[in-house]
Amino acid sequence: MSKVCVFFAEGYEEIEALTVVDLLRRSGIDTAMVSVTGDKAVTSSHGVAVVMDSLFAETDFSETEMLVLPGGMPGTKNLEACGPLMALVDDFYREGKYVAAICAAPSILGHRGMLKGKRACSFPEFESHLEGAEVTRNCVEIADKVITARGMGCAIDFGLALVAVFRGGGAADALAEKIVYRK
Repeated sequence: MSKVCVFFAEGYEEIEALTVVDLLRRSGIDTAMVSVTGDKAVTSSHGVAVVMDSLFAETDFSETEMLVLPGGMPGTKNLEACGPLMALVDDFYREGKYVAAICAAPSILGHRGMLKGKRACSFPEFESHLEGAEVTRNCVEIADKVITARGMGCAIDFGLALVAVFRGGGAADALAEKIVYRK
């Protein structure tokens, strides 16, 4: 069974994070909301507190197939400041596992050299941080096992792209229809 971990730091963008969690879970994909703060309740950039499934230090990542980094400020900076998470992201990238990021969070992948020679996108103000990437204005870019998306307005497209990775394009299209989403 597929397993995805979505990481939450103080100041995350709630639509980007929770839309992904919702769509993956609707598709039957085991999805864990993981706090990097040391507290299970994590507050978004707009003051919405959400209780996570687990704390980073207590989570077993051995069965995880994809890591997802939501954007938001200062959430993105707080994710990047979490050394154990960055070590895990580096390990996943090196091992050829999926790493996905949306909005400002693709900047983290750029800073880590993971976007060199790849098509990638991010929130416009963070495009300069996509070091070595061919920057596009598409909602979502999939380059090998690195998936990036532009921002909150692309959260459904991003979530559906992640569903397609695990369940196929037909399942993603069926889910889009079920939630009355049209591209």
